[in-house]
Amino acid sequence: MISRIFRPEIFQGNLKKKNYFEGWYFKHVAHDLDHVWSFIPGVSLSISDPHVFIQIINGITGESEYVSYSLKDFSWSNKTLFLKIGDSVFTDKYINLNIQTRERTITGRLDYSNTVPYPGSFFSPGIMGWYSFVPFMECRHGIVSVNHTVIGSLSFSGKEVDFTGGKGYIEKDWGTSFPESWLWTQANNFKDHGSSFSFSVAKIPWLGKFFIGFISFLYYNNRFYMFSTYNKSVISDIKHSPEAIDFIMTNHDTSLIVKIRKNTFGELKAPVSGNMARRIKESIDSEVSLNLYDKNNILIYNDTSKRAGLEVIEKIFEYF
Repeated sequence: MISRIFRPEIFQGNLKKKNYFEGWYFKHVAHDLDHVWSFIPGVSLSISDPHVFIQIINGITGESEYVSYSLKDFSWSNKTLFLKIGDSVFTDKYINLNIQTRERTITGRLDYSNTVPYPGSFFSPGIMGWYSFVPFMECRHGIVSVNHTVIGSLSFSGKEVDFTGGKGYIEKDWGTSFPESWLWTQANNFKDHGSSFSFSVAKIPWLGKFFIGFISFLYYNNRFYMFSTYNKSVISDIKHSPEAIDFIMTNHDTSLIVKIRKNTFGELKAPVSGNMARRIKESIDSEVSLNLYDKNNILIYNDTSKRAGLEVIEKIFEYF
């Protein structure tokens, strides 16, 4: 149990759990930005319909599909990130797909290089920091690779799409249910090729009560700038509209101004007590602009990423 805490990327559950889910998010953006596809392999251990699945979303069109498999079609490693669902394999070094959906057949292999793993330590195993050790959390979050280069191509019913030279990103969630409300965004297609950004804020139930917690980082110039509830950062000046979301995060020595411009959304399934019964909207075609300042208000970093991920359950804004 303890060893899994320090390896959030691997399968945290087992197939005997009830009302449990676990899912990994693999995002791929082609070098020319003309193709954006995310694949979400996962486990749904609801009492009524236990199964494994692969969700697929086309970031350009918003089209999505959910492919269900029997539990016997799932295998994994307890040592590294290795998942096999049906004839498809997902790892932190490559994916090898052979998926038959209602609309198409998806085959091919994408390899990952120049991977930047999220840093962990004894007291902070992952993006959740010391919250990783807190029991009775409804949902836990992990980041596997904040940035990597993609090599290879995928065939969509015979149409070849080359992702070589493009960008990739991997994260995951596990627990019983997604929060009641949240805002999540992720971007790593900045002009500065090495930069990556992720942000998530949610209403988090715990022991009969709730709190608003957030976790975020900007990776730039080989450094992680951390912003989170557990390191006493704060969020301010939140503004939202049908077209945009703006806010500021401040930690002990830097401030990050975040501007999000919404674009194409598709529909995904999300877990409720392990059952993939909730419908949410996700974009992987939005735009994120960042301005990072030091405590003397000197600009450190300024950049914009297209093809950004975005999920918004707007009730979260009631708490700011």
